[in-house]
Amino acid sequence: MRSIKILVLALISIIVLSACGTSNNNGDGDGNGNGDGDTYKIGTSVIVEHPSLDNALKGFKKALEDAGLNVEYDDKNAQGDQNNLGPINDAFVADDVDLIFANSTPAALSALEATKDAKDIPVLFTSVTDAVDAGIVEAMDKPGENITGVVDLHPDAIKETVNFIDKYFPNSTVGLLYNSGEANSVTQIEAVLAAGEGTSLTFKERTVGNSSEVQQAANSLVNEIDLFYIVTDNMVVSALDSVVGVANDQDIPLVVGEPDSVAKGGFATFGIDYFTIGYRTGEMAVEILKDGKKPNEINVEYPPEIQLFINKEAAEEQGIEWNADWDEDAQFIETATE
Repeated sequence: MRSIKILVLALISIIVLSACGTSNNNGDGDGNGNGDGDTYKIGTSVIVEHPSLDNALKGFKKALEDAGLNVEYDDKNAQGDQNNLGPINDAFVADDVDLIFANSTPAALSALEATKDAKDIPVLFTSVTDAVDAGIVEAMDKPGENITGVVDLHPDAIKETVNFIDKYFPNSTVGLLYNSGEANSVTQIEAVLAAGEGTSLTFKERTVGNSSEVQQAANSLVNEIDLFYIVTDNMVVSALDSVVGVANDQDIPLVVGEPDSVAKGGFATFGIDYFTIGYRTGEMAVEILKDGKKPNEINVEYPPEIQLFINKEAAEEQGIEWNADWDEDAQFIETATE
């Protein structure tokens, strides 16, 4: 009899364990990833590696860590080639990830295309300049069925930067260097030119097709400009060291689009903290994965604020005469050492 009782108990244990095992990796059995002990699969894609995008990814992951979520990440880098993004995001869909984090405009557009027949996979983006103009969402308050996120351009950032240049470097010819194949860059250049109307500034443009062309394009502007203004173009920023070298050698002020480029040797920017926008995007991921929200229930957001950042060392390297106003107005960043 004792052996029969043991056998019965063993069978009961097997049945109970089997029942527990049928509730999928979401822990609560509803398929929505809301269980406390779940492990989530998140695919992250980025167009190219550079400090701003790296910090956005760090912020995103930190938000999920702070929320106590267990996450397995599949981090993919397109190495500057938009053609690589399609296979990356198609693989995420094939792997049935719980969420895609698209870091940059090309990555977001690719993720949106890859999930057009897989709307159950939410997509969150950041480091996107204009999600509406790029066709990612209809409006800031009308996110897509399965996509939303945080843009990286504060509405006043370019205007404030152009006004800064006009105030402290009046009558300058400003060199604009960008990739015309990148939608976010074209949007920013158009905004720069619009902000420059009515100022004392004039503008000279050069476009590049890959990062190896950046230094040559910068050198081609040396005799035509008084100042460089590099927006948050992923291709140019990935090769910013070459522009910094030209600016330093030729005593040309280098105004940039975000603080990480200031830390790489740019002189000044009215910019945002990419870790912060990545973190906010991570909080959105928590709302979706843990709280059960849908992307179309979360509006696209702007960065919370902008700040004037200045690199004193870069100012000296680029032959810039110091203005006492900057001591009161700016947050100072030192050039990062490798």
